[in-house]
Amino acid sequence: MLIFKSLELKDRDVINPYLRHQNYRASDLCFTNLYCWGRKFDTQFAVTDNWLFIRFKDNSGRNSYLKPVGTGDLKGAIDLIQEDHSSFSSPFQLRGLTREMMEEIETAMPGQFDYKLNRSVSDYIYTTEKLIYLKGKKLQSKRNHINRFKRENDWKYYSLTGNRVLVEECKNMLDKWMKVNKEEKDTSLVYDDYATTLMLDNFEYLNLKGGLVCVDNEIAAFTIGEPLTEDTLVVHVEKAFTSIHGAYAIINQQFIENEASGFLYVNREEDMGIDNLRQAKLSYHPDILLEKYNARFKQ
Repeated sequence: MLIFKSLELKDRDVINPYLRHQNYRASDLCFTNLYCWGRKFDTQFAVTDNWLFIRFKDNSGRNSYLKPVGTGDLKGAIDLIQEDHSSFSSPFQLRGLTREMMEEIETAMPGQFDYKLNRSVSDYIYTTEKLIYLKGKKLQSKRNHINRFKRENDWKYYSLTGNRVLVEECKNMLDKWMKVNKEEKDTSLVYDDYATTLMLDNFEYLNLKGGLVCVDNEIAAFTIGEPLTEDTLVVHVEKAFTSIHGAYAIINQQFIENEASGFLYVNREEDMGIDNLRQAKLSYHPDILLEKYNARFKQ
């Protein structure tokens, strides 16, 4: 029988050893995301010697699980969470499955699940080279935005890594950003603000990377990310004032150039089904759209 508990900051050292041994490049499998968004999704975890189990609520409040992460008998691991789910009234479901995960499940439990694409949580993955150099006709507009930003502004990039003073300044910028954007009445912004604040408050403990761009000595944009796998960095947060033309384009490019050049890929996470966010992420022409699926037992 599995015993689930809510994630706490101190659980990082329990969870990370399991996550380090996977290479799915999926943004869900990151302690920072699991912990900082845990309030929204009521995220809990359980462990055995070989497996990490993540339980959470989907956007409709239904009990859900990520694919168990670990080594050994995958069918036995799924049997454990199926048993755990017996106390819930909703259908048993696995969420956030990449094609690689689905293949592993099918090998262990052939023909037992139906799979459905969940486009809104699919991850956008780009090569670092693309995001740094923005080569080619398709990315001409991005280069134009950056060039205009550089022409029109007295600007400078600063790394947040190892600079607690600048991290605290980003909290002040976040407050200003929220005041500008709160009229959108998007309830997810409340959780976004909470998650971003947790990242800034625990920046060093979570071993995060970050960068900001100042215009006239005021923060115009900042970004937070961290290594996800050996070859992939994940970007958790990107905030910029749209009143400054090109602010989003410049922080995107500068953060990758200064903090992520040693990685092959950058995962810029999902679009949450928000149309303008989807268009923004598609406009950079992802090298990989890491599709994610939901799975339920066949009837």
